Amino acid sequence: MDKAKYYISWISWPALMAISTAISAYGFSVGHPIIYFNVAYVFLILALLFLERWMPHEEIWLEPDGQTIASIAHTLSSKGTVQGLLIFSGAIGLVELIKPMAEGDHGIWPVHWPMWAQASLGIVAAEFGLYWAHRISHEWPLFWRLHAIHHSVNRLWVINTGRFHFLDSVWKIILGMSVLLAMGAPMEVIEWTSVLTAYFGLLTHCNVEMRFGPLNYIFSTPGVHRWHHSMDLREGDMNYGENVVIWDLLFGTFFLDESRKPPANVGIHTYMPPRFIHQLIWPFLGAARKTQIQNMYKEPEESAQDSQKATEIPVVEAV
Repeated sequence: MDKAKYYISWISWPALMAISTAISAYGFSVGHPIIYFNVAYVFLILALLFLERWMPHEEIWLEPDGQTIASIAHTLSSKGTVQGLLIFSGAIGLVELIKPMAEGDHGIWPVHWPMWAQASLGIVAAEFGLYWAHRISHEWPLFWRLHAIHHSVNRLWVINTGRFHFLDSVWKIILGMSVLLAMGAPMEVIEWTSVLTAYFGLLTHCNVEMRFGPLNYIFSTPGVHRWHHSMDLREGDMNYGENVVIWDLLFGTFFLDESRKPPANVGIHTYMPPRFIHQLIWPFLGAARKTQIQNMYKEPEESAQDSQKATEIPVVEAV
C-alpha cells in the first residue's frame, strides 16, 4: 500500500462520519432533517463505493455474487419502513404505548444538555436495546430465521448494509428506541440516533481498507464487525453492537484478534434462495416448501449441465 492510501486508511472512517454528521446537523438547523439525511446517505454510499474500488479490504469481495438486486430491494424495504415509521409517524406510536418517564417534572433525560451530548447519550442508551435485539436474533432460532437473510451473503460491501428482512429491522428499532422513549428522550434525540445508526451501518459493512487503533474499543468499526460475519461461530456470535461496543465489553461478547485479518469467507451454513421475494417469505416457510423452492433453483442448473453433456462430442479411443 502506498503512502497516500495508508494515511487515508487512518482518516477515512472518522472523516466520512464527520462529514455525514455535519450535513445532517445543517439539515436539523434549517428544519429539513429528512432531506439532508438522504443527501448525506447518498454521499456516503458514493464515497464508499469509490473507496471500495480504489482501496478494497478484500479483493475477492469485489467479485459479483448475484445478490445486488436482492440486497437493494431489502434496503429499500427495511430502511424505507424504518424511516417512515420512525421519523414520519413518531416512532410507530410507541410514545403513547410506553408513556415516557419524562412526563411532568419526573423525567430522567438530561434535556438541559447540549444536543451533541444528548445525541451521544442516545447512541449509548439505544445501543442497549439494539445489542439485545441483535443478540437474541442470533441465539433464538425464531428470530434467526429473519436475521439469517443479512448474514447469507458471501461478501461484505456497502450495498448489502441494509440487507435486512424489514421485520428484523422493525424488531431492532422497537427495542432500541423503546429505551430512549422510556427515559423520556425528546423526538430530536430519537431522530439523531436513527440518523447516526444509518451512517454507522454503511461504514461498518464497507469493503474499504481502513485502520482504527483505539476506535475499535469504542465504536463498531468495520475492523470489529467483520468478525461478526465469520462462519466460525466462536467469532461470528460476538460483537453485537450496532454503533458502539460498550455492551459487548460489559457482557463479554467483544472479540478482536489483532494478530490476523477477519476471515474473507463469510456467510451462513444453511441454504438461502437467491431471489428477494423468496428470501422475504423464507422465514415463514416449513421444511417441505423450502425444499420445493430449493429444488426449483437446482433444476435449471441441472438442466444446463445435462444439456452441456448432451452436446459434448464423444471421444473414441483407437484400438
